[in-house]
Amino acid sequence: MPIYFNEETKAFKLDSSKSSYVFNIIEGNIIQHIYYGSKIAKSDISYFAVAEKHGGVCPIPSFVTKQYYSADVNKSEYSCCGTGDFRTNALQIRTIKGNITTDIRYVSHKIYKGKPQIPALPSTYADDNEATTLELICLDSYSGAEVTLFYTVYENQPIITRHAKIRNMSSERFTIERAFSSCVDIDDTGFDLVHLWGKWAKECNFERREPIHGIQTIASKRGCSSHMHNPFVALVSKDATETVGQAYGFSFVYSGNFAADIEKDNNDCIRLIMGINPVDFSWTLDADEEFYTPEVVMAYSDCGIGEMSRAYHKLYRNNLCRGEWKQKNRPVLVNNWEATYFKFDEIKLYDIAKEAAELGVEMFIMDDGWFGKRDNDKSSLGDWFVNEKKLQGGLAPLVDKINALGLKFGIWFEPEMISPISELYEAHPDWCIHITGREKTKSRNQLVLDMSRKEVRDYLFDVMSAVLDSANIEYIKWDFNRPLTEIGNDILLPERQKELPHRYMLGLYELLERLIKAYPHVLLEGCASGGGRFDPAMLYYSPQIWTSDDTDAIERIGIQFGTSIVYPASSMGAHVSAVPNHQAGRITSLKTRGDIAMSGVFGYELDLCKFTDEEKEIVKKQIIDYKKYAGTVLYGDLYRIITPAESKDKAAWIYVSPDKKEAVLTYVVIRTTIYMLHIVKFQGLDPMRNYCIEQTGETFRGDVLMNVGYKFPKRFNDYETVVFHLTSID
Repeated sequence: MPIYFNEETKAFKLDSSKSSYVFNIIEGNIIQHIYYGSKIAKSDISYFAVAEKHGGVCPIPSFVTKQYYSADVNKSEYSCCGTGDFRTNALQIRTIKGNITTDIRYVSHKIYKGKPQIPALPSTYADDNEATTLELICLDSYSGAEVTLFYTVYENQPIITRHAKIRNMSSERFTIERAFSSCVDIDDTGFDLVHLWGKWAKECNFERREPIHGIQTIASKRGCSSHMHNPFVALVSKDATETVGQAYGFSFVYSGNFAADIEKDNNDCIRLIMGINPVDFSWTLDADEEFYTPEVVMAYSDCGIGEMSRAYHKLYRNNLCRGEWKQKNRPVLVNNWEATYFKFDEIKLYDIAKEAAELGVEMFIMDDGWFGKRDNDKSSLGDWFVNEKKLQGGLAPLVDKINALGLKFGIWFEPEMISPISELYEAHPDWCIHITGREKTKSRNQLVLDMSRKEVRDYLFDVMSAVLDSANIEYIKWDFNRPLTEIGNDILLPERQKELPHRYMLGLYELLERLIKAYPHVLLEGCASGGGRFDPAMLYYSPQIWTSDDTDAIERIGIQFGTSIVYPASSMGAHVSAVPNHQAGRITSLKTRGDIAMSGVFGYELDLCKFTDEEKEIVKKQIIDYKKYAGTVLYGDLYRIITPAESKDKAAWIYVSPDKKEAVLTYVVIRTTIYMLHIVKFQGLDPMRNYCIEQTGETFRGDVLMNVGYKFPKRFNDYETVVFHLTSID
């Protein structure tokens, strides 16, 4: 069994494929963390939990007979507020009397095969032969809070997941003010903190730095996971590179406000807690009610950051994404947004689709502007009926004509938003999130619908279903273009107003679940002004997400690199767009744009009718090549060879099929210099196999390509790219 309990020492040991996680129960039924790291043999390591020395000012509980223990210095499995652990805490409950001291103690536990789903929340899943789960039942006897800590071990992956359930076992209500999903204490033997920061059109910038003494918080309180901080952090050893060193990853399966607190204390121990951001959060539980926290996915690697990434990629492809598209090559698409913006009619759309069909594109996506009176971003969100001034006769005639070309058809929605200038707002002005009497803040000329309200979700399901039922629509792009402000409504009681951000997320997940069950064959792509809600929770509903509104090929190198730290290529929408690029103004070749976009879910976002004959031939070749490479790129193993974190001049990465019979290498020269050497040492190949490079006809053994490398026999200009397709000839 991957989860062991030692009756004598009261120690629990959780073994994933490459890690061990150990904690024990000490006197007073306190849950004490001991170890998380490289896999160790089955043995008693409870001696390691002893804090031999601590300051005289550290509180010692009265029940403790061994004076080495103090909550202020010992490692905690799930830290609580007010009983002597003055570091950042995972749990805080306010009783009806107003006090916030919280103290959970071990009561019992269960160990069983498989993994439970979290009610009303997205999470990873597993069959009984893939995972084993521990439920640790604890109690705060004063407040009556029963806290169950869930740990699931993926037996053949270096993955442990965590979440918690809080149940009110008393006769009086209490309020949860902090409920983090995980808490891990790690001795700092030299770690750096890695996180992914950004902004609109510049998401997932990789940043690595030494933790400070004190608390560093990576968080969002925007009502979404946000462009600014992805819900992921990692602790990596000082020597860690892509291929060596330790990496502890923490990824939060949630799309709303989150926080990761990283505290380095005076004893150089690092505590990392992750969960719902306690700012603007509380949750009141009446007797016998319960609350579930979202899931944290912990991945461990002792072979570098790259191995940690591949663990996340495999898990999220196989045990988070769902439905028929999770392991299926996605259709090559063209989206009309950057080609037309709001200015289109059915003639223009059909012309683009006709050109697309001749080039080998497989799906046409109609973006914003098809509904209500939508000629710009000032009106009509919420009015999900066809603008027949643009599309005469509705959707069906256009969709039928595009289907007749051999193309699938997809459509853009922004269901969570409402325009003040709309029929919906006129009928239901109270449906938006607002505080009565306070001015409403607009962003992109729009407000946010209150997804916590059932009548709002019912309306959205009905109007979206009417659209989907009206024509053969096989794809939805689900957008979300502004954060939440003035968060309130007139329905919740005053003491429950801080529940609204989380209730919003539960409502969103309920609607998404309802929609994908009603339309299981529709491919759903998430979007939030690009990567503003690129998180694991959205992958539970949409197997691909628009990575960024920045479609510039060179900018996308860094954006896609940072995103790949956690998320697989199969989740990253990547398009070829026009030049000069609409965001960066840069001019790059069509080849370069295609080569870089091929490292994700490939498509086009420009007016195909403007291509020259030469460009059309390039596009035809790109589509043929991508269809050939897609299985390896989307579902293979990624090895980042030269990263933007290491070099500003060039980048290289390779996707290798699971059986190592095929690989796709991409090499990019960002900025050339006179004496630049163009040598790439491959990774991930089978050292004993012989590989043929399709583009050159050359043959090399895997060990030669990985240890000696490949030297490109040419000079490169700025922004030049090379893609090599390797196949095993053994």
